[in-house]
Amino acid sequence: MIRLSGLLARHSGLHRVFLANSGAEANEGAIKLARKWGAKHRDGAYEIITMDHGFHGRTLATMAASGKPQWEQLYAPKVAGFVKVPLNDLDAVAAAITSKTVAVMLEPIQGEAGVFEATTPFLRGLRELTRERGLLLILDEIQTGIGRTGRLFGFEHAAITPDIMTLAKGLGGGVPLAALVAHRDVCCFEYGDQGGTFCGNPLMAAAGCAVIEEVTKPGFLARVVQAGDHLANRLSALSHKHGLGEVRGLGLLLALDLRQDIATEVVDLARARGLLINGPRPDSLRFMPALTVTNDEIDRMIEILDGVLSVNGANP
Repeated sequence: MIRLSGLLARHSGLHRVFLANSGAEANEGAIKLARKWGAKHRDGAYEIITMDHGFHGRTLATMAASGKPQWEQLYAPKVAGFVKVPLNDLDAVAAAITSKTVAVMLEPIQGEAGVFEATTPFLRGLRELTRERGLLLILDEIQTGIGRTGRLFGFEHAAITPDIMTLAKGLGGGVPLAALVAHRDVCCFEYGDQGGTFCGNPLMAAAGCAVIEEVTKPGFLARVVQAGDHLANRLSALSHKHGLGEVRGLGLLLALDLRQDIATEVVDLARARGLLINGPRPDSLRFMPALTVTNDEIDRMIEILDGVLSVNGANP
């Protein structure tokens, strides 16, 4: 536990780590930490500005923090305290800030929404705005963290550092492991404020250490960038062939716009041919292969997808 926490602190530039079991649990911890910080330093401020179409988990609080329209009335009454604004609209964020606001929380790339990036100017503007207004910046790096975008953390592309960051998914390399990571200046939890029976257990922490040590080896992230470029180029050629739309994303977190609501059919046909892909929205496919994926494996995937699109009739 101590070794993994040290690795995360050293590589992120942050200082304190709480290990958990899932991304939703890490995000719950981030929300709790921000609210306690607001109680101590912003006269009880507790509201968090989040993004339309964002996704932060499936607990009651993280569902309320998420911006999925279909969740608005699910499991009512919803947890209060989350104000939604459009992604990449800095003016909307500024207009939403009140005396009750304690933080802004977002994903560097909205994965569940269909792979939409927070732009570098927006992230830099958000970092400047939150500092000016005395607010915390929380980055949910559960999908983007641990090498997925070609950098160890997604925020590195914008050359900023958040006050609080959450990690999961890739951190465990397949085992249940997550982390709440924060700057020492905002860490106001007392011992016992946050806990969990299996949080930081040695087996999961050992897996996390192995992942971090592998991903930070010389050349590993450069290969992720190369693989991401190869995948993006092959998807772009496939899109041109079948009259599809744009390729979105960074590194090995990409999406293909199908321009039609055929994602479910494409996913089903691909699975029947031995290819597992994901349709996060009716008109888009999402691609998140293993960070160790080879060019040959990418080419095989494109070959299968090409056949599926030909059968499905992407150009009816």
